[in-house]
Amino acid sequence: MTENTATTETAESQDAVALNSNRSTTPQTDEFREFISSGWAPQEESLPEPRAAAPYTAARRAKLSAMHPGERLVIAAGDPKQRSNDTDYPYRAHTAFTWLTGWGSDTVPGAMLVFEPIPAGEATEGHEVTLYFREGAGRDTDEFYVNPAIGEFWTGRRPSLKQVAADLGIATRSLTEFEARRGDLELATPQLLQDLSELRLVKDDYEIAELRAAVAATGRGFDDIIRALDDAAQHPRGERIVEGVFTARARLEGNDVGYGTIAASGPHACILHWTDNDGAVNPGDLVLVDAGVENDSYYTADITRTLPVDGEFTPIQRKIYEAVRLAADEAFAIVRPGITFRDVHNTALRSIATSLDAWGLLPMPLAEALDPAKQPHRRYMVHGTSHHLGLDVHDCAQARREMYLDGTVEAGMVFTIEPGLYFQPDDLTVPEEYRGIGVRIEDDILVTADGAENLSIDIPRTADDVEAWMREVRGE
Repeated sequence: MTENTATTETAESQDAVALNSNRSTTPQTDEFREFISSGWAPQEESLPEPRAAAPYTAARRAKLSAMHPGERLVIAAGDPKQRSNDTDYPYRAHTAFTWLTGWGSDTVPGAMLVFEPIPAGEATEGHEVTLYFREGAGRDTDEFYVNPAIGEFWTGRRPSLKQVAADLGIATRSLTEFEARRGDLELATPQLLQDLSELRLVKDDYEIAELRAAVAATGRGFDDIIRALDDAAQHPRGERIVEGVFTARARLEGNDVGYGTIAASGPHACILHWTDNDGAVNPGDLVLVDAGVENDSYYTADITRTLPVDGEFTPIQRKIYEAVRLAADEAFAIVRPGITFRDVHNTALRSIATSLDAWGLLPMPLAEALDPAKQPHRRYMVHGTSHHLGLDVHDCAQARREMYLDGTVEAGMVFTIEPGLYFQPDDLTVPEEYRGIGVRIEDDILVTADGAENLSIDIPRTADDVEAWMREVRGE
């Protein structure tokens, strides 16, 4: 392979070279190029066994092919996203691409999956599927040491076409071939992404196993948080300690956190998407932690537990906590194939309203409050109760409403149940003792043939069990 045909650099990789040109110290002489290109041991090309996802991704590609006869489909893994100047955010391939290929945290950035329709009249039908990606460059090129965006000295060794084909069970070609015909190829359309979201609503056995593993790792992350609470209470930004120990667990056992961890102590727990995590963790307060480990396959858990910082709930904290737990339990009790997805939310919300009514916090009779046009209790729980879960924390988000919120629940679906109560610190509609308390309990639920399974049931949930769990983990 001659130097001028070794690689075809994208605009992004060319930009990366240009951004560093003013501080590059790499010698550019022919003498250095000859020296650095020689003296390397032969690179062995052992072929891996197919990964566990391979038969499942083949079935998924077949389903998508059947939905789009005669159409060319192109699904991009995506390029790295710039964080600042010449640094990028950690790379994550597009969810649709990963679902169809099984390539997760080891995806080569910029890869393309192409479904080419087989011409009418041939013996077979459907699509010829090819994965295009930038394979490893030879040591007889200068890419591997010059280019900080894709050079293997900079970003690590890339697999060969044969290795990825054996690993994923997909025909592979060089990305240079894709670039040569980019003009006649169009990327995935909104309609295609909608179809992919709807295909992903029901999980296969591989996906369920990955979600179980993500939940188990997340449970260990919560153990780490409990062990770190004393240290967190000693630091003015103790929420960062909570976030940090969980992130360490996610990086040790998976790819990363599945989303920005919420470590919300005291009144911060009333801010639904609190991710600044820069507050104090004070004894006597609750700390609401919403976190999930994302596996290398990209499947993520999504769990919330609300913990008393010093290990014991106060009477008012326990009262609010158990009301939220009751709402979660009542919502879980109705889950089975055939119900409507929105029924889960409606059930949890009715339970929340009933508790608020019993405490005298509703401004009208319960029956009137349950009128969908009124619902004053939504002041204290403005969010929904459930969302689908899988490769994305808010999975299948591009599915049509009639397939999602108004859709019928089926066996194999996985979604969260996460009611909460949030009494803002300046909310004058509730007694002072309630103000500044936020509680959410979130579990990951698998719909079975005749009911449901709480995948996160081993992470303690009741107030009594949470207190016992914290004592055990702390060795008290």
